[in-house]
Amino acid sequence: MGHFIGYRCSLCGVEYSPEQVIYTCPNDGGNLDVLLDIPNLRREFGVTSITSEVENSIWRYILLLPIPDPDGRGTPLRAVGWTPVFTPRLLANELDLEHLWVKDESRNPSASFKDRASAVVVARAREVKAEVVVTASTGNAGAALACMAAAVGQRSVILAPRSAPPAKVAQLLVFGAKVILVDGNYDQAFDLSIQAAREFGWYCRNTGFNPFTVEGKKTAALEIWEQVLLEETELKKPLCVFTSVGDGNIISGLHKGFKDLVAMGWLDESPRIFGVQSEGSAAVANAFRAGTEEIQPVKANTIADSISVDMPRDGVRAVRAARETNGSYILVEDEDILKAISTMGKVGIFAEPAGAAAYAGLKKAVREGIITHDDPVLVLNTGSGLKDVHAAMQAVPEAPVIEPTLQALKQLV
Repeated sequence: MGHFIGYRCSLCGVEYSPEQVIYTCPNDGGNLDVLLDIPNLRREFGVTSITSEVENSIWRYILLLPIPDPDGRGTPLRAVGWTPVFTPRLLANELDLEHLWVKDESRNPSASFKDRASAVVVARAREVKAEVVVTASTGNAGAALACMAAAVGQRSVILAPRSAPPAKVAQLLVFGAKVILVDGNYDQAFDLSIQAAREFGWYCRNTGFNPFTVEGKKTAALEIWEQVLLEETELKKPLCVFTSVGDGNIISGLHKGFKDLVAMGWLDESPRIFGVQSEGSAAVANAFRAGTEEIQPVKANTIADSISVDMPRDGVRAVRAARETNGSYILVEDEDILKAISTMGKVGIFAEPAGAAAYAGLKKAVREGIITHDDPVLVLNTGSGLKDVHAAMQAVPEAPVIEPTLQALKQLV
């Protein structure tokens, strides 16, 4: 905690002490970037402070996080992160790529990337002695909060659109959260959760609102640095990281993590970051392509519920993440997302639609010549296909039904 020195508004640049603000800039509502005491960190710690760590979770990076160690040993809180990185040669050959990695976030305790943010937010909630943590979610962020809160006995309230996939709602309930379904979309649930936090004094986890969410999500960038960049020292071109984008908080977190590593002197330059959005939910991509940071809301309509957002709450930083790293934004159709679910499944990776969108974006980038044979690429699968079985079943043919006889089986095979 001693290295957490304040916040800086991502819009106006005004800085605040840790005691002055909680969520967004009081001047203009801009998202806040957490400030670490980088000069002192550089003096006190070297690369081996990280690489010699024995704990394989996000807490191996505690010196670069703005919270004290939350303990929680022996609970799922300590099992977040350090997810595997696979090298699927079948997919690399199909795309004619020399180097391809897939980082599988479905291996987190609640089976999605969002556990990273929720773990850090719950740790912060315990630090400030919050009685209740509330969030709006289409499913994954809520499940992650419910899981992390349950692990340490923290009360949580989840506001989710009534259209959220049943498997995700089931997770919320099983983890013991107070679940309230809103007869509206995610953006309406988001606004209601902020009103509730103010009215009842709850601590709000909301993505793109609570600055600690980015700090949790940046740990994926720190892992990519350790698992790929420190291992693959002979790469001739910058690593290209592909991730799906909804609210914009994951891509902003990746960018923040890489920037922190550069500031520490542990990374020469950030990887190129590519955001992938559905054609039906493209507010950030639209702004990027227009060369502006003015995010205009859309009427989101996509099978990928985790990235279905009318008004991205972290859109400005999401635009910058691609622009400042020489990345880009790719738009894909829902049909491409469904095909990607099936394709990734054939190498043993079961992705939900939002996770598969990243691979669909890579495939389109290769087809359009944006990514070439010698560009090293990492695709982030942000969640498990078990989160949305209905979508998964649309991605594959139905299984045939036969009589329980060998004759019937012979006729089929």
